[in-house]
Amino acid sequence: MRGRFITLEGGEGAGKSTQIRLLAAALESMGKPVIVTREPGGSPGAEAIRALLVTGDTDRWDARTEALLHSAARRDHLVKKVWPALESGQWVLCDRFADSTIAYQGYGHGLPIDELEQLTALTVGDFAPDLTLILDLPVEAGLARAGGRGGAEDRYERMGLDFHRRLRQGFLDIAARHAERCAIIDAGQGPEWVHQAIMAVVSQRLAP
Repeated sequence: MRGRFITLEGGEGAGKSTQIRLLAAALESMGKPVIVTREPGGSPGAEAIRALLVTGDTDRWDARTEALLHSAARRDHLVKKVWPALESGQWVLCDRFADSTIAYQGYGHGLPIDELEQLTALTVGDFAPDLTLILDLPVEAGLARAGGRGGAEDRYERMGLDFHRRLRQGFLDIAARHAERCAIIDAGQGPEWVHQAIMAVVSQRLAP
């Protein structure tokens, strides 16, 4: 039986890393084979591209170059890791996927959404997540959380406040346009509350 593909999306500091770990543990306790991965990254080739995208000056790339780099990383990730895992029956939990390209390079940087959707179709075909969990919270709160993490992978975090406001609206619009696969989760609550809200959606939509 084919596995399930669940993606977690949201702005900076939304708590995706914490929630994906909690979700993985919960599914494993139900006897589900689970792998956790991320984008950009998840395969050796994609991780090499990640280093180009998440470090350095905020103007290191223009928006189209970013979109192309993300898409190249995504294709390698799917071919080398995600699709084989799903075919073997594993549940794949991914920190970000194609919705992030629409939100970041489209809403955030202003590329035409229809062009990015065409790029996504070229990259992934008709493949899509079984469920997308969009962790939503006010921009200022998310950036405050993200700022406390430190580390070199902060290129997107350092982009302006207006960028992050457009980004948040982008994810909300994506959720509205794809309500059959997306669920908005209030990420401003405590981690355990957020986890329980996620489990309720997963149980309702995918019945693990």
